[in-house]
Amino acid sequence: MPAFLARAPAAPRDYAACSGCSLCLLVCPMWRGSHDPRLTPEALAKGLQSGATVRELAAPIEACSLCGACDPVCPERIDLSGLVMDLRLRLPRSAAEMAEIGDRPRFHESRNRGLSPISAASRSAPVLLPGPALRADAALLARVQALLGLAVFDDDGADIALALELGVEIPQQRLHGFLDSLRGHTIVAADGLLLRQLRRWLPGSQRMGLGPALSTRAAVRSNLAPSDLYVIEPRAFHGDYERMVGYYDRLQRETGCGLSLDLQRIAIPASSSGLAQKLGLAAGDDVQARWLLQGRKPARIVVESLADRAAFERVCDLPVVHLAELGEDPQMMQKFRHAFG
Repeated sequence: MPAFLARAPAAPRDYAACSGCSLCLLVCPMWRGSHDPRLTPEALAKGLQSGATVRELAAPIEACSLCGACDPVCPERIDLSGLVMDLRLRLPRSAAEMAEIGDRPRFHESRNRGLSPISAASRSAPVLLPGPALRADAALLARVQALLGLAVFDDDGADIALALELGVEIPQQRLHGFLDSLRGHTIVAADGLLLRQLRRWLPGSQRMGLGPALSTRAAVRSNLAPSDLYVIEPRAFHGDYERMVGYYDRLQRETGCGLSLDLQRIAIPASSSGLAQKLGLAAGDDVQARWLLQGRKPARIVVESLADRAAFERVCDLPVVHLAELGEDPQMMQKFRHAFG
């Protein structure tokens, strides 16, 4: 497994540095779906500069999908995703939201063990944090394990990732226990938001997203075709933007596949949902997936995220496969290449 070693990120700045350049607007799914200037990272920053309260800014705070696309394009290096997460912690909740949140996430004691036992002798062994969606698909999880050869951590921080999403305070004992269990391990995480935070919480650790981990495998990479549209999980990509741009550029050169990047080299999210959708209070839409397919004619869509697979299956009739599924059944892949190559 390649060691994507961490670099110390430049110190982020706060909303006071916003100059109103609107570059974040151009990449923002909130703006693309609504064309409402209030629903943008810029609106949040400028509103705070003008003294707006958290309650007054509830609309953009709740609508944000935390895709992270605004972070790398900001010339002032403002931590816009971090700003939204901080504001969600301070956001007054409606009765409906409080009823829906209930006691979610249910925090539990940290458990330093994997489904495959991790002994003291293997304290630095690479581990997989699959998240609930991948855990729920036992067959796909087995394929991921077979390709990567990793122990699956029993405690994958799913409750912590959900708390980051919803704006729920994380008990310090829970957080410290989780981080202590990961120290010394190389980490592969399916949840891009959790991976983004691990970069900050465990500086100097070796960690990568599930997509890059799988796409380094010869069995996977060799089955990527020029007729494929490869859809990048945006949170992990934008959370480590400089290195990931270089990685995916090399992947495209070597395989010829198309990438879900716009002209600014920002990963276009295929599925984008705000706080109301996460809480089940509003239905999501597939605007992003449809927009991503405009002007493209791929023979197949390859995704890193199970959420993206579901979005594309709703809007098109193209074959949609998870990246891990490319590492199996060579005869099927040969037939695909023959049919579409």
